[in-house]
Amino acid sequence: MNRIAPSPATRWIIGILIGAFFAIPLVATFLYTLRDREGGLSFARWAALVDPAASAAIKPIWTGLGNSLVLAVVTVVIVLVLLAPTMILVNLRFPKLTPVFEFAALLPISIPAIVLVVGLSPIYLQIGRTLGTGTWTLAFAYGITVLPFAYRAIQASIDAADLRTLSEAARSLGANWPTVVVRVLAPNLRQGLLSASLISIAVVLGEFTIASLLNRQVFQTAMIVVQKQDAYVPAIFTLLALLFCFLLLLIIGRAARGNRKADQ
Repeated sequence: MNRIAPSPATRWIIGILIGAFFAIPLVATFLYTLRDREGGLSFARWAALVDPAASAAIKPIWTGLGNSLVLAVVTVVIVLVLLAPTMILVNLRFPKLTPVFEFAALLPISIPAIVLVVGLSPIYLQIGRTLGTGTWTLAFAYGITVLPFAYRAIQASIDAADLRTLSEAARSLGANWPTVVVRVLAPNLRQGLLSASLISIAVVLGEFTIASLLNRQVFQTAMIVVQKQDAYVPAIFTLLALLFCFLLLLIIGRAARGNRKADQ
């Protein structure tokens, strides 16, 4: 018996306290969305989301949500196509550069978003002239914002896998480098890649400062606009966004467990 480990009762108390810390605000928000003018509870506001008569009032949220989902996809592509292969290359070919690369990848977490916008504004002037001012261009800034979180998630999988042995074995069998990365290394890093994708989606859906200062309409900026007219609708969409991220987390957990069973 481990004397340092807490007792079962202590673990239950800690679990209940942590669960209450997260559950109470969510339950309170859900009950808030059910309140009607008579003081009772009703799902009328939830049903109004699909009511054509109320569609004009919440149209900015649907537009912002669509823009944010496009941004999430582009940001995930940036993470998987640019960041992950670069990390593999650094770990295999340039291990001495790992501390420098890690410092550069983690640096954005220490820089406030408003400072990033000040530095990115001149760059986005050029982006607007060449690629237009579409909301999807925010993915370049979001790629920098999610960099520290995605780096840690992928690096944890890299540390757990013997990339050098896997790559040398594949190369000795005649595989080229794209095949090695896509068919040999990526499956062994699947949990880290999925975690990085989830984190990227969550950051994109919750980001407000950069989009607001660069005058782009996304999910969070749209909710601020609608909140001035109806405070209940943003609360409903906040719960739906959390539910969406929770379902993604379950999918990632199921995929990771399936990967471990296949390896066994």
